[in-house]
This record gives sequence, C-alpha cells and structure tokens, in this order.
Amino acid sequence: MHFVGARDTRNANAGATMIDDPILLDDWHVVAESAGIGTGEVRAARLLGQDLVLWRSNGGLCAWQDLCVHRGARLSRGRIQNDCLICPYHGWNYDAGGRCVLIPAHPSQMPPARAHTTVFHVTERYGLIWVCLGTPKKDVPLFPEWDDVSFRKVFVGPYLFKAHGPRVVENFLDVGHFPFVHAGFLGDPSHTEVGDYEVETTLDGIVARDIAVWQPDPDGTGQSAEVKYTYRVPRPLTAYFMKSYQDQRFSIVNYVTPVDESESMSWMIMALNYASDMSDEQLRSFQDVVTRQDIPVVESQRPELLPLDLQAELHLRSDRTAIAYRQWLAKIGLKYGTA
Repeated sequence: MHFVGARDTRNANAGATMIDDPILLDDWHVVAESAGIGTGEVRAARLLGQDLVLWRSNGGLCAWQDLCVHRGARLSRGRIQNDCLICPYHGWNYDAGGRCVLIPAHPSQMPPARAHTTVFHVTERYGLIWVCLGTPKKDVPLFPEWDDVSFRKVFVGPYLFKAHGPRVVENFLDVGHFPFVHAGFLGDPSHTEVGDYEVETTLDGIVARDIAVWQPDPDGTGQSAEVKYTYRVPRPLTAYFMKSYQDQRFSIVNYVTPVDESESMSWMIMALNYASDMSDEQLRSFQDVVTRQDIPVVESQRPELLPLDLQAELHLRSDRTAIAYRQWLAKIGLKYGTA
C-alpha cells in the first residue's frame, strides 16, 4: 500500500465545490483503473467535487489537487520529465512528493516552501486506484473473491449515473424491480413475488441473506434458474452481492464514487466460478445492458436525495434491505445524498 501524506483538504479546497461529508472525506473511493495509468502518464479525475491529477512517478502513484499553486493551471495538462510533473503554463517542476523543485523563470532561485501541491492518500487494490481526500479511518473495502483462484474476475463499467450515490446503491440492493426493469434477464413478469428474508445490521454495515429470485437469464448464459442472493453493504457507497445456484457462484462488487453533488460513477467487478466458455466481453455486454436499464430509472427518482425518514415513502416487507440501508445511513450520520 502506497500512502502519500495529505494536508487538511477541508481548508485547502475552500475555493472548490466540495462535498463536505466527513464520512466520505475520510473513506477510500475508486477514481480509475490501475491499468489506465502507466509510468510517465498523467490523467485527470474528479472526486467529491474535487479535481484531481493522477500520475506515476518512478517511486509510485501520485494523487494531487489538479492545481498549480502559481497561477491555478491544471496540472493534468502537464507532462512528466525527470520524474517531475511539469505545469503546462509556466513549467514549474513538481517532484513526486508534491514539492516544486524548479521555477524555470528563476532557475537559480530555491522555490519557497509554499510552492507545494495539495497531496492526497492514494493506494491500489483489485486493479483499481483509490483516493482518500481526508484521513483514512479504514482500509479499502474487502472484495472476498479477489484472492480466490477458483473465481474468474471481470471488470465492468464504469457507469455514470446523474444521481446521488445512495440512490445508486439502493437500486443495486433492490430485487423487487427485476421483473419490470430487467424483464427477460434478471426478472420475469410472471414471477414477481419476493419471498421473506432477514437482514442483519451492525455498525459495519448490513447483510441480507437467502433472497430467492427466479431469473430467466441470471448472468448472460441464457440458462434460467431460481437463484439465492446474499447482499452486503460494508460502506455507505459500496455494495456487494453473491447469487448462487447449485454449485455455481456469481458475485458483483459495486464501488460507487461520488464525482460531485449530482453525478456518481459505478465501478464494478464480477467474479464467477463457472461459464468458462463465455468471453469477458460477453459478460461485460450483459452487465452493460442491465445497467443501462437501471440508469434512466434511478435518474428519474424523486426526491433526488434518499429519504432517511421512513415515513416519507411507503415500504413493504420486500424492501427490508433498503429499509436497513436507510436506517444504517441515518445511524452513522451520512449527509451526502440523503434527506
């Protein structure tokens, strides 16, 4: 794990439209795939309303505020030379620690101590790049199947939702919409009943087990089955499911990144222990179809903020996972995307 010392971003970013939620500022969020940034490459990203620049030095990955302290140019438009990121405007050279080491207009002058970028914590896990804008309280959320060699892993997405993250997560947890939004794939209009199930809630999140669902095409193989879902929510914007049929196991972890106040990016990884004859592209295409069916529905939901007051909307027994999710968000005090 590669940590870079971060300054107090709550003050450093006063001029930006930041999502000011301590729970999210002190958590890890996916901003890119590791394979998308090679040594010597520079890339822009956005997280919690903050513009970032990502680049690889010889010593590792760097994640900074996308801002030159001289005249405010975007460092993501710069280039790498001699293991420094060079500002495209006046050529200021920043080393991997974020310190300016050369000002071309005054090459003999030692850059002042204030000539330093805002540096964030960054790490890589599961083939993804994670950034924390504050101080990490926990490690990156666990993906149980990642180290299990019996499971094949496939990256899917990312998918842009013009919606708040909690709405995206709650949709991911909802099985009642399958027969209507995903008819012919994850649901069948002639099999709409959701059986009873239980949800367990702890300070670390929620778990819903043994939710039985009839699916015409659970995974893109075209083989119908009654599968059983187990859902887990270990972080406010991380959700996971495992669905099983006989000895077949199919899971997806969904890392939802709040790009800004009204847009979220959904990064997913599939894991399955069967269907070796299907290509990665076939599996991605299946998930593309499913997610594109979800996006317009989620974006249409009103109110846009997820109501944590259970009296604000009607709830049924089949909504137990969503109810537990809302109650847990209220308990931990999440402000972003909620009302």
